[in-house]
Amino acid sequence: MFIIDSYTLAVIFCFITMLCWGSWANTQKLASQKWPFQLFYLDYVIGILIFSLLMAFTMGSTGDEGRGFVADISQANSDSMASAFMGGVIFNFANILLVIAINIAGLAVAFPVGIGLALVIGVLVNYIATPSGNPYLLFSGMILVVIAIIIDALIYRRIPSEDKNKSIMKGLLFSILAGISMGFFYRFVAASMSIDFTNPAEGKLTPYTAVVIFSAGVLVSNFLWNSINMYYPLSGQRVTYREYFSSGSPRLHLVGILGGLIWCLGMLFNILAGEKASYAVSYGLGQGATMVSAAWGVFVWKEFREAEGKKKVNIMTVSMFLLFIAGLGIIIIAKI
Repeated sequence: MFIIDSYTLAVIFCFITMLCWGSWANTQKLASQKWPFQLFYLDYVIGILIFSLLMAFTMGSTGDEGRGFVADISQANSDSMASAFMGGVIFNFANILLVIAINIAGLAVAFPVGIGLALVIGVLVNYIATPSGNPYLLFSGMILVVIAIIIDALIYRRIPSEDKNKSIMKGLLFSILAGISMGFFYRFVAASMSIDFTNPAEGKLTPYTAVVIFSAGVLVSNFLWNSINMYYPLSGQRVTYREYFSSGSPRLHLVGILGGLIWCLGMLFNILAGEKASYAVSYGLGQGATMVSAAWGVFVWKEFREAEGKKKVNIMTVSMFLLFIAGLGIIIIAKI
């Protein structure tokens, strides 16, 4: 199977993760203009599973290093598979909350608050589990990210709304709940894998197998989490499975699947980077997606255009991005 052999390549893979995790939600923005986001999410989950299987039978089954996908899943013990599967269940719960937050508050708010919080929790959890790198630099970088998150929330308060207080509180609440949940899923996936990818331990999973089992957890749990949100929506309208088959065009289905493909590419590359970069660093860098998504929200979707006090908002927006960049840079050198 293909594995990463240097820290430099691991960092590059983390930046690809950052782009993928920060960009997939654009497919939701596109699809939600035509049909409810709950139906988009069904295709999104299918896209995650399709891509995980595609990578497992290609990159995960070629080369002389590691253990091929079929051989790996055949020898995996139940604890490892249950851990990866549970990671998918937790992720799906968190991601649906994030999708709801995007639907209410937009990309420029939901991602920096939700995923920024997930970054902080995820780095802490993964560092405690497998300490690696300079903790002072790692946590200093996290502090800068937290400040950037706070600035983003303050900008959001400046956006006028017919029911401003309710809108602010609801959007931020779902973003925070999503971030807390999202901060824990990665540790379950990391715990299911062998520490050494080249010579994987017996019973443990390789990254490709772990992502497939994780994706299965996402798909199975979707019949619970997303079904609840379809029939008893926390945001948006009530929809049914019948509407999924009757109202969606092939183009809309493909947009949702594409969103899943993009996200899963980021997940796989981030997991692959974890061996050389450490899971705390790789997860922290990957969740730099907050900066990417905020850029989409600010510059493409113009989500802050109606914010009060244009000059001050511009200064705060620039400060937010600079703090994110500085925080990510410090996280990178924490491992060097």
